[in-house]
Amino acid sequence: MNGESTPGSGIRVRLFGRTDVGQIREHNEDNFLVADLTRKSRSLMETDRVQAVAERGTVLGVCDGMGGAAAGEVASQLAVDIIYEKLTQGDVPLNHDDLARRLVTAVEDAGGRIFGEARADRTRRGMGTTATIAALLDGRLFVAQVGDSRAYVLRGDKFVQVSRDQSLVNQLIEAGQLTEEEAETFEHNNIILQALGTAETVQVDLTYVDLRKGDTLLVCSDGLSGMVRADEMREVLLTNREPFDACKELVDRANRAGGHDNITVIVAVFDGALPPPGAGDVLAYQKYPLPEAPAEQTVRAPSVQPGDVYTDSPSQEAQRESRRLRVGHTMVGMTNPMAASTPASGTAGPGGRVSSSPPATYSLEDDPVSIPTSGLAPSFVGMLVLLAMLLVAIAGFLLLR
Repeated sequence: MNGESTPGSGIRVRLFGRTDVGQIREHNEDNFLVADLTRKSRSLMETDRVQAVAERGTVLGVCDGMGGAAAGEVASQLAVDIIYEKLTQGDVPLNHDDLARRLVTAVEDAGGRIFGEARADRTRRGMGTTATIAALLDGRLFVAQVGDSRAYVLRGDKFVQVSRDQSLVNQLIEAGQLTEEEAETFEHNNIILQALGTAETVQVDLTYVDLRKGDTLLVCSDGLSGMVRADEMREVLLTNREPFDACKELVDRANRAGGHDNITVIVAVFDGALPPPGAGDVLAYQKYPLPEAPAEQTVRAPSVQPGDVYTDSPSQEAQRESRRLRVGHTMVGMTNPMAASTPASGTAGPGGRVSSSPPATYSLEDDPVSIPTSGLAPSFVGMLVLLAMLLVAIAGFLLLR
C-alpha cells in the first residue's frame, strides 16, 4: 500500500470542532483532536474542514482533563499530542485490525506517559484525562474509550451512543440498581472508573461502526452530554447539517443550560464512497473483537496488568490525588465496579437504591471495566490508629514514672 490509495479514499468528511470554558470554570481543561493522518494535518482552517479519507485514515477525539490547577489541561494536551504522534508513525495501516490495534496502543501509551509525567513532577500528581478517540479507515469507524466522554452516531433520525461511559452511575444503571431517570439527579454522577494517567495501565474499550452515507458523528465531553439531553442533541444535528453550525449551537445550548463544565464538541458528516443506509444495518454499541497482533508486531506487555494491586507509594499517591483534586470528575478504583456502590469518599448514595455490597449475582452483556484498587481498608487503618494511640499512652506512662 506504499503510496497507493485505498477504497476509503473516496470517502469525504465534513467536520468541525469547538471547545468552550463554560459559565463556571476559570480554566478550560478539555482538548480535542481533528487530524488527517495521511497529510499529517491537525488544522481546522476553512480549507481543512472537508477531508478525503486516504490510506492512513482520519482521527477525531475529545479529552477531558482533571487534576486541579493547570494539571488537567496538561494531561488532556499530552493525550491528544501523543495519540496523534503515535498514529502518524510507521507504515500505512495494513487493514482494519492494524488500525484498531494502533489506536488502542496509542491510547495506552498516552496513559502510560501521562502517568510517568505525574510521578516525575509532584505539582502534577493525580492529573489525568478521559479519552474518546474515533479513527476511520475504509468506511469502518473505531472508537477507543477511557472515561466518560462520549461518541454518538446519527443515521437518519436514529441517534445512538456508540461508546460506553466508564462511570459509577453507568455501572449502577446496567446492574439495575439505578434507573435512567434517577441517574439524572444522582449526586455522585461525576465518579469515573478510570482515566489516562491515574494508573500505570488502562483498559481501553474498543467499539466500531460500519458507516453509511450521510451518517453524522458527534464526539463530546460531559460538559455537553451532562447539560443537554440526547434528544436535544439529535434535534440540533438534524436541523444543522453543517458541522460548524451544529458545533456552535450545541455549545450555546450547554451554556444556556448552565455551562457547569468545559464544553467540547466535534461533529463530522460522512459522504462519498459509502453505501446508503439499509434496513438490515446495525447501529449500536458494538465491541470490536481485536485479534492478537502477529508475532513481528507484538508490543511488549506492560509491567503491571489490570487487576494487579499497585504497591509503590508514588502510584498510590497519584491515585489518591486524582480523587482529591477532581472537581468535575472523581476517580474511584475498584476490582469490581459494583463492589463499591457508595463513592470512595464514603458518602452514601440515594436511599434504598445503592447497597454497600454487590448483589449475589452480577453480570453485564459485555465485560465490565475492572480497575485496580488502591489504599487500605478503613477498618484496618482505624486499627493502626488505635494501636499508635495505645503505644503513645504507654510511652507517656513510662516516662512519667
